[in-house]
Amino acid sequence: MANPEEKYLSYNDASIHYTLIGDGLPVMFVHGFAEDSSVWEKQIAFLKNDYKLIIPDLPGTGQSTILKNECIYVEDYAAGIKAILDAENIDQCIMIGHSMGGYITLAFAEKYPANLLAFGLFHSSAYADDEAKIEVRRKAIGFIRENGAEAFLKTSIPGLFFDAELSKDDIDCLLKKGNNFSPATLIQYYEAMIARPDRTILLKESTTAVLLIIGQHDKAIPFNLSLEQAKMPAHSYIHILRNSGHMGMLEETDKANDFLKNFLSGFFNLS
Repeated sequence: MANPEEKYLSYNDASIHYTLIGDGLPVMFVHGFAEDSSVWEKQIAFLKNDYKLIIPDLPGTGQSTILKNECIYVEDYAAGIKAILDAENIDQCIMIGHSMGGYITLAFAEKYPANLLAFGLFHSSAYADDEAKIEVRRKAIGFIRENGAEAFLKTSIPGLFFDAELSKDDIDCLLKKGNNFSPATLIQYYEAMIARPDRTILLKESTTAVLLIIGQHDKAIPFNLSLEQAKMPAHSYIHILRNSGHMGMLEETDKANDFLKNFLSGFFNLS
C-alpha cells in the first residue's frame, strides 16, 4: 500500500491541494461547506486499499487558497476539480459530493459528463435554492460579515447533527478546523450556492448510476425533497441513514461506508 501523496495544482491564481492514495478505480470525494478534505478520513481509511482515492481541499479550504475573482460559481470549483483529473491523466472517475460538494459534483456532471463513470450525492440536492433558503443564506452572510467566521460556525455546526451531544467530539473537531476559515471564503461559497441553477434535469436524464445517501433528520436537505429527487434517476441507489442529520459520514460511519463500498463494487476496476 503506497503512502498518501500530497500534491498542489495551480488553478486561476489559486493553489489547490489534494491527496492521492491507493490504486485501482479512481474515486474523488468532494467535501462540503465549512469542511476540508479531512471530513472524509474515515471513508479514506475504509476504501484506500481497494480504490485510487482523490481528495481535494476546495479553494479557500484546508491547504488550498481562495479563488480571487469577484464572482465565483460552483462551475468554477468544478473546473478546478477537472484540472486535478487532467493533471493526473485520469479520464474517468466516480465522484461523491457532500452537501456543497454535491452541488459541485452536479456542475461537473453537466460540464464534463464524459469524465464521470458515476456519481453520488451525499446529503445534497439537485434543486436550486428557493426564496426562503436564499434569505437564510443572505442572513448568514450578514452575520459572517458582522461577527466573523468562527462565531458563525459555532452557531451553525451543531445543528448539522441529529444528536449534538452524542456527536460532541466530531462537532468540536469541526469547530477547531473552522477557526482556519476566512469570512471571505465562507461568503464566496454562499454566493456560489445561491447562484446555482436547478439541476434536477441531470438526475432525470442521467445515463450513469447515481448514489443518493440521505439523512432522515437532515435540516439542511429536507428529507421529503431528498426522497423526491431520489426517484428521478433511471439507475439510482438510494440509502437512508435513520440516525443522521447532515453529517452521516461521521454520525453513522459504518453504514455510510458500507453504502459507498457496495456502490463502488458494482464497477469494474479501471487501473
